[in-house]
Amino acid sequence: MGSYEAVIGLEVHVQLATASKLFCCCPNKFGQKPNTNICEVCAGLPGALPVPNRQAIHYAVLVGLATNCAINQSSVFARKNYFYPDLPSGYQISQFDLPLCEHGHIDIAVNGLSKRIGITRIHMENDAGKNIHSQGENVSYVDLNRAGTPLVEIVSEPDMHSAAEAVAYLKSLYGIVTYLGVCDGNMEEGSFRCDANVSIRPAGSEKLGTRTELKNVNSFRNVQRAIEYEIARQQDLLDDGEAVVQETRLYDADKNCTASMRSKEEAHDYRYFPDPDILPVTISDADMEKWRAEIPELPRRRMERFMKLAGLGEAEAEILVQSKALADFFEEAAQKANPHKVANYIIGPLLRECNARSVAIGAPSTWKMRPESLAELVNIVDKGLVSSKIANDIFADLFESGVSPEHYVKEKGLVQISDTSQIESCVDEVIAANPNEVEAYRGGKTKLISFFVGQIMRATKGKANPGVVNELLKKKLS
Repeated sequence: MGSYEAVIGLEVHVQLATASKLFCCCPNKFGQKPNTNICEVCAGLPGALPVPNRQAIHYAVLVGLATNCAINQSSVFARKNYFYPDLPSGYQISQFDLPLCEHGHIDIAVNGLSKRIGITRIHMENDAGKNIHSQGENVSYVDLNRAGTPLVEIVSEPDMHSAAEAVAYLKSLYGIVTYLGVCDGNMEEGSFRCDANVSIRPAGSEKLGTRTELKNVNSFRNVQRAIEYEIARQQDLLDDGEAVVQETRLYDADKNCTASMRSKEEAHDYRYFPDPDILPVTISDADMEKWRAEIPELPRRRMERFMKLAGLGEAEAEILVQSKALADFFEEAAQKANPHKVANYIIGPLLRECNARSVAIGAPSTWKMRPESLAELVNIVDKGLVSSKIANDIFADLFESGVSPEHYVKEKGLVQISDTSQIESCVDEVIAANPNEVEAYRGGKTKLISFFVGQIMRATKGKANPGVVNELLKKKLS
């Protein structure tokens, strides 16, 4: 078996969260009854004149700025000519020679190592419609509701060499566009999807191998699995003396394999030319200055700040910034309680409850537990009002009800016993009831301390202050 290096580039399509479509006033909504959100422009009727959506251009520029691109303040929409049943005009309005954004980059981290991934270009285009293949009928239907939806296509350099790097890059882009608020990030609805160009070459070679294109993979897990499968498939072909064919392939998640969709020539002749119905897009210096000021703190910078704020590792901080809403939840709670302990409760019991209830991790607005409630829980544990064990035991109820943690533990009689005299009598009873263990402890088996602690916690229904228990036990047993 030969030694190979994978070369991967991604083309990411981001659906912009504008109220209307890119070139008309039709609503930009998902899930509507087929062919209800359409007009003459969407349907590609002769004589219909497209008018660019200023908000979509604004959003596209924000994406370019956030990915360190140069912004072309004068850019041109072009017609990309090809036939497809859900493209009624016979062409897609895209950008070619003069895209809106070029020559950017983002930094990713994989296995603790940082790497810069180049971005070739970011251009705007309108989406096509959708073919619906009816089960049980030898017929397909066309729904044009999606036709005209505003997209930006983010084209990377072929700088990635593993599926892990590709997923890290994709997650970074996802964080950027959702933090900017320009995309809802719903991968199941196609708001954020990617095509992966994958090739392999002998290790140490500079010449690129024959690439295949994996189309419209719609989850991070499937991107990783699809790329890993395709790399292995190409390696097997070359090891067997066969050639890799340039083609477009589809990934089957159920079977975890790719299958040929269509062959692909070295380059399509899309016969691009400037769209005669759309004037060049010109962005003023004043707009550029205003839009540049809108860029928020993005995930990677926020992650670095959280690491310093709460003393977190990179993996822990990455969990907290996976959505802007979750990061905001952490930050609000961390203003009222120990940041490191708040982070531990979010990464542990809080996300556990989200998963158990199939609640969206990135949607704290749907939770009954508020940031101030989580901070209150951390604080009453720190004050000794309740033990950390009981706090963990009652977390599910607090998450479900959203009630005040302090009120809850007082109402349920769960307040921690810290009174030395109360605990001391229990310690004496446990020592008296276990003479053999006492003798063994005094004989050098000091790990038996956990046995005694367990007995006392059981007797007090977990309410005894562990610190006081340990202190009294060590004093009396020695």
